[in-house]
Amino acid sequence: MFDNLTDRLTHALRQATGGGRLNEDNIKDTLREVRMALLEADVALPVVKDFVDHIRSAALGQEIMKSLAPGQAFVKIVHDELVRLMGEAHASLDLATTPPAVVLMAGLQGAGKTTTVAKLARHLKERKKSVMVVSVDVYRPAAILQLQTLAGEIDVAFFPAQSDQDPLTIARAAVQAARVQAVDVLIVDTAGRLHIDAAMMTEIQALHAALKPAETLFVVDAMTGQDAANTAQAFNAALPLTGVILTKVDGDARGGAALSVRAITGKPIKFLGAGEKSDALEAFHPERMASRILGMGDVLTLVEEAERKLDKEKAEKLAKKLKKGKGFDLQDMLDQFEQMDALGGPMGMLDKLPGVNASMLQQLQSEQGPQKAMRQTRAIIQSMTMVERRRPDLINGSRKRRIAQGSGTQIQDVNRVLKQHAQMEKMMKKIASPGGMLKMMRGLQQGGGLPGLGAGAMPGGLPGLKMPPLPGAKGPGGGR
Repeated sequence: MFDNLTDRLTHALRQATGGGRLNEDNIKDTLREVRMALLEADVALPVVKDFVDHIRSAALGQEIMKSLAPGQAFVKIVHDELVRLMGEAHASLDLATTPPAVVLMAGLQGAGKTTTVAKLARHLKERKKSVMVVSVDVYRPAAILQLQTLAGEIDVAFFPAQSDQDPLTIARAAVQAARVQAVDVLIVDTAGRLHIDAAMMTEIQALHAALKPAETLFVVDAMTGQDAANTAQAFNAALPLTGVILTKVDGDARGGAALSVRAITGKPIKFLGAGEKSDALEAFHPERMASRILGMGDVLTLVEEAERKLDKEKAEKLAKKLKKGKGFDLQDMLDQFEQMDALGGPMGMLDKLPGVNASMLQQLQSEQGPQKAMRQTRAIIQSMTMVERRRPDLINGSRKRRIAQGSGTQIQDVNRVLKQHAQMEKMMKKIASPGGMLKMMRGLQQGGGLPGLGAGAMPGGLPGLKMPPLPGAKGPGGGR
C-alpha cells in the first residue's frame, strides 16, 4: 500500500531547499509535486486542496533549526499534516458495554466483509476476548457456510442460521445465545449488495435499531480509491458508523482511500486488512502510517507483531542454549525462519523497516528474491535428518547430494545454506558473549552491518536485497 505515493512524495520532498527559512520560492515546486502525487494516488480533490493549503500555511516563514536542513523541516511538516489528515490518534474499538458487545459489520458485496469478520474475531480472541460470529446474509449463496468454515478455522463460536430465516430473527437469537454463553463480543456479518440501494439500507437500519451495537464498522475495498470514501459517506448518512475497515490494502499501491476516508466522512479508520490469512488485520495508527508513507518505516508495529506472534517459549529456549555456550544449529535456524514467517515473511518485515523504499519492495516482489530464498533454505533444511541439523559438520559430499535431491535443489544451494548457517552461528555467539549485544549495536551505528546481513543479503544471508545504510551511520554510503 502507498508504494507509488511513497516514491512520489519522497522524491518531491528532496527538492525542498533554501536558506534559514522555508518560503514561497523554495517550496513552490515541491508543493506542486506533492499535489500531483496525491492526485495520482486517487485522493479526493477537496482533500488534496485542503492538505496542500495546510502545508503551505505551516511552512511559510517557519524558522529552520540549525540541526535541520529546510528539506528535513518540510518533511516534518508533511508528516504532521498526514497525521492530521488520517485522524491524529489511533481509534480503538469501544467495547465497554454490558456483554455481549455487538459489532455490526456493513459494506458492499465484494469488499471482503465476511473474511474481515473472521479476521476481527481472531484479533479480539488474541486479546483475550471470547467471541461469537453470526451471518444474517440470507441472500448470497453459501455466505452463512463461508463464515461457519472461517469460524471453525480460528476456533471461535458460530451461531447457526438458515437462508430461509429472517435476518432480524437470526440476529436477535444470536444475541440471546451470546448472552447465555457469556460471550464478550458478538460480530454480526450483514448482507452486502453490488450497489447502495434502499432495501439494503432499510434492512441494516432495522438491524442497528434492534441490536444497538457498540460498534458499527463499514468495510470497504481500498482499491476503489476515493470511491471508497464516497461510499462510506453514503452509508454514514443512513447509519451512524463508528469506524471504517479498509480491506485489500496489499493490492492498492495508491493509498487514496486511506487519505480520503477520514477527511470526507469524519469517521476513523480502525483497521487495515491485507491478504486472505486470518491474521492479516492491522490496527490503524495515523502517525505510524504517515511514517510509512514517507519511507520512515514502522518499527513500532513490527515490535508489537513480534510480541504477539512470536513463539516466546522457543525464543527463551534458544537464549538459554546460547547462554550455556551450546551452538546455534540448523534446526535453530529453521525455527528462526518460521518465526520470521509469522511476521509476514521477509516482505512483511521489510515493508516496516526505515529506508526500504517502495521501488525496492516492488523489485523484490517481482523477482521474489527473499521469499524464494527462504522457501528454498527451509526445503533444504527439512530434507536433512535431525542428526544432520544438530551436527552440520557431519554433512559430507554424499549427504549433500542426497539433501539436494530431496529438496529439488543443487549442491551449491546446500553449500550456500551451510555457509549462511555458519555466519548466523558466528553472529549468535557474538550476541551471547558478555557485552555482545552492545558491540553489535555499535557495529550497526558505524555502518558495519551484521554477519549474514551484508550487501545483497537478508538476515541470515538471504539473497535479493541490498540493505540501505542506517540513518546517520558513517561508512560507505552512510555519511551525511
